[in-house]
Amino acid sequence: MITHRKPTHPGDVLREDVIKPLGLTITEAAKQLKVTRKTLSALLNCKSSLSPDMAVRIGKATKTSPESWLYMQAKLDLWLAEQKTTEICEFKEMAAV
Repeated sequence: MITHRKPTHPGDVLREDVIKPLGLTITEAAKQLKVTRKTLSALLNCKSSLSPDMAVRIGKATKTSPESWLYMQAKLDLWLAEQKTTEICEFKEMAAV
């Protein structure tokens, strides 16, 4: 099922809905999440995918569920995969044995 609108990257949500409103710098947020500034920056700039470990860290820091963060990443990953133009033939029904 291809949706027309690209799902939002979880890094965008974290940056725009959490870090900016709290007035945190990337360095401060990285320290609180106990990750490197480089790791957090890559996520916030949508250069890396959200890992389960990072989802747990963000969930604890924001008092939200890690599953909700991973779901955002899964929706984006699936949308990106569906955009590929690979032609796939459907499986044929197998003959009864």
